[in-house]
Amino acid sequence: MTPTPAQQLGALAARVHADGLSADLRTDLAGRVLDLLGNCLAALGEKPAEVVRAVVADWGGNPAGTALGIADKLPAPSAALVNGTLAHSLDFDDTHLPSVLHPSSAVIPAALAVAERTGASGPSFLDAATVGIEVTCRLGMAGYDEENANSVFFDRGQHATAICGAVGAAVAAGMLLGLDAEQITSAIGIACSMGSGVIEANRTGGTVKRIHCGWAAHAGVVAAQMAQHGLTGPPTVLEGRFGFLQAFCGDRFDIEQVTRGLGERWETPGIFFKPYPCNHFTHAGVDAALRLRRAGIDPARITELTLGVPEPVLRTIGEPIEEKRRPRSGYHGAFSGPYTVAAALLGGGGLGVFHEDFTDAAVRDPARLAIADKVNVVADPECTRIFPRQFPAVLTAHLDDGTTRTERISQNRGGPANPLSERELTLKFTSNATRAVPAETADRLAEAIWRLPSGGAVNDILPSVPVSGT
Repeated sequence: MTPTPAQQLGALAARVHADGLSADLRTDLAGRVLDLLGNCLAALGEKPAEVVRAVVADWGGNPAGTALGIADKLPAPSAALVNGTLAHSLDFDDTHLPSVLHPSSAVIPAALAVAERTGASGPSFLDAATVGIEVTCRLGMAGYDEENANSVFFDRGQHATAICGAVGAAVAAGMLLGLDAEQITSAIGIACSMGSGVIEANRTGGTVKRIHCGWAAHAGVVAAQMAQHGLTGPPTVLEGRFGFLQAFCGDRFDIEQVTRGLGERWETPGIFFKPYPCNHFTHAGVDAALRLRRAGIDPARITELTLGVPEPVLRTIGEPIEEKRRPRSGYHGAFSGPYTVAAALLGGGGLGVFHEDFTDAAVRDPARLAIADKVNVVADPECTRIFPRQFPAVLTAHLDDGTTRTERISQNRGGPANPLSERELTLKFTSNATRAVPAETADRLAEAIWRLPSGGAVNDILPSVPVSGT
């Protein structure tokens, strides 16, 4: 009998746990761990993370895992919840295209929590996280509609990262718990009942989206633990009549995306790092605005700005236009096309715009709001054609002398076609980490993370991680 897709994923996970992955894949994942922990450290003072830390502290339980901002160790699922929440709190986490997932923020915190509990080696941890991310991305791609060039999950108001990430987190956790292929298949079946998340907050506000990756990481650890203790899941959980993809995507899914080239083609090296701490749909507009700035365009001479984006992006960063021109908070500013263009023209921290551009005070700055008021967000046919394998944009500045200047960005900075250099990735990490720790602590943490592929242990990096919030 042909193995089901879930069984094929379970078999891959068990095989990789036994045989390991290549040095290139492990090194790529180490860079993602570096990126994620930098994002976590930068988010220590964020309110949603404070809320989650308070909740898990009230839960208590067996001390097993390190949660950033809490001195005492927590149960592994609780540590995963805290760190996953931190990882996604600033929308600075990496992105897989065209599925539009943030897989590392759901999977790595789960893997980190279980690896700490089990004393896993660095290579074993990196292998498990890589497979978990692979599962997450493949599930996201199974719900990607090629004809309409859009995620079915997102089209139905669902946060694919949280939903698919719970399953990937379960696979990573299961590998680190030493589960066999059958048990990992059950962990997949269990996690498929746990993933959740809706994205209405992107449109009209609320901070609930920031916990989605944490909850996925938490669910994944719990699913793997339940499988370890004998709970079982259906082997047809992905493709079945009442299975995961049917439930979330109706009949609009492609199950072959889950299994095609499995174990031969890996998604992880193609996942985009984010240079700016804002919604990824806004990045090309930021790049275009930075080009205008470098070209010497004086913002005071701009009478109008037209931001052309892919048509599906309008609902996230351009509508309702009144909300986007007047963000309610710094967080909501990160989902605004008009505001992020203004921030790039007038700000300039980090790699172009940085955290200080997304404070509540920054989004109330009269100069930035005056620029945002001049921005019209429209659908651009060429951008729509390219999307979502890239998140392109075209920005046209109309000047007071009647002339115009247009900048078109077709390939996102941070992706395989326009990658961040090692220096830029390190700058992003240190800029993030030093918001919470001294520079020498950040340097020690980076060194420990880069040793993971060559045999360092996960527990080696934990003494460098602060345990008190900022």
